[in-house]
Amino acid sequence: MKLSIVILNYNVRYFLDLCLQSVQAAIANIDAEIIVVDNNSPDDSCEMVKQNHPQVKLIENKENSGFSSGNNIGVAQAKGEYICILNPDTVVAEDTFTQILNFAEKQEKLGAIACRLIDGSGNFLPESKRNIPIVKVAFQKMIGNSKNYYSNHLKENEVGEIDILVGAFMFMKRSVYNEVKGFDQDYFMYGEDVDLSYKILKAGYQNYYFGETTVIHYKGESTLKDAAYAKRFYGAMQIFYEKHFKSNIFFDAIVWLGIQFAIRFRKAPAVAVKEVNNYAVFSYKKDATFLKNLPIDGYQVTDAKKVKANAEVIFDANTMRYKEIIRHIIDLQKNNTHTFKIIPKRANFIIGSNDSQNRGEILHF
Repeated sequence: MKLSIVILNYNVRYFLDLCLQSVQAAIANIDAEIIVVDNNSPDDSCEMVKQNHPQVKLIENKENSGFSSGNNIGVAQAKGEYICILNPDTVVAEDTFTQILNFAEKQEKLGAIACRLIDGSGNFLPESKRNIPIVKVAFQKMIGNSKNYYSNHLKENEVGEIDILVGAFMFMKRSVYNEVKGFDQDYFMYGEDVDLSYKILKAGYQNYYFGETTVIHYKGESTLKDAAYAKRFYGAMQIFYEKHFKSNIFFDAIVWLGIQFAIRFRKAPAVAVKEVNNYAVFSYKKDATFLKNLPIDGYQVTDAKKVKANAEVIFDANTMRYKEIIRHIIDLQKNNTHTFKIIPKRANFIIGSNDSQNRGEILHF
């Protein structure tokens, strides 16, 4: 088998459904498998997978063992030459895995591959490509200066070497994952992707950023930005520092002070709320009567140029390819007045997120 996609899920049933639909379309011509590890979700995620995606291998954990443990459980069951660690609140294009596989096969000493990630509003997520958080860089990040935290030597759409990937999308050979012993389970959530990326580099492999394919990562849906998040995130950075850098009382104090400052005083950046005064349903259905079933008073478009300003653009995945949806989101985002949602295939709900700081929105019809 060529590829195993491992998706760790916790309580995001509707985003997982959309994710699985996009992944299945993306592996149509690849010898691949999908493994969903559910960390004891209180919603009906597992029943949804069994009913809507019976071909998916589902592992139902009896407790929430965290990100590292959950993914390690999934990879242990994988059979693919390559694996992709994928978040459940993502949408991939139909050619995402094909493109990355073609790139991977040409590399020597291949480590892990990242791709271009955007949020639900089409904004590029800079954590798609990062530098090693050495003490100086980590401290700057902790107090709100992220300039040196990200790999700015590469543009969004470029391809090249990087150091650190983000856990929402990590593509690598399964043998490399096993050689470095996978995710370190000292981390419960956050930091484990930094740790794994760094272990791969230390083992003599090279990590890459592949900006020629774009994946939506709703982000805010699986991670709420609150005080508990800050404590876990910066606590994980302290674990990473203690594991990989020589102990020094002075630097230990700096890192500790930076973490305490971040936990107590840093706030999530303010997000401008976009005004929505019309709903454009992007669909190629010839019979527009389907609009009457939607929970909005919208108009149908088949051309992005017909979308009015300040529109909530709702893409119909029943008639559109995910790659096309992603491309339209990127293009329409330049207008900076739109928000975006998707109607998944054979679904009775509309789903999306207007920013990367808060939970997404689900509208049933």
